[in-house]
Amino acid sequence: MENMLVKIIIDLVAGLIGGNVAGPLNKSGNLGPVLNSILGAVGGIAGGQGLDAAGILDQLGIGGGTAGHAGAAAIIGALLPLIIGFFKKKA
Repeated sequence: MENMLVKIIIDLVAGLIGGNVAGPLNKSGNLGPVLNSILGAVGGIAGGQGLDAAGILDQLGIGGGTAGHAGAAAIIGALLPLIIGFFKKKA
């Protein structure tokens, strides 16, 4: 149980960082720091836990490692604000 909580916290932080790094890269679709943080954290948790549950991290050889888990969460956390920003209505 403790290990699961640690993985969720790592996913949250890694996704948060990923969202804040990737958000400003999309100049026309930047959602702002708060929304980038929220979407990054949600994407990090969903992506990290989802990839782990599906066994994809094990197939890539990074299933048990903290760094691999955090990397996967950061990538998914970065993608979510970019995807949502792409569909943002241009004003």
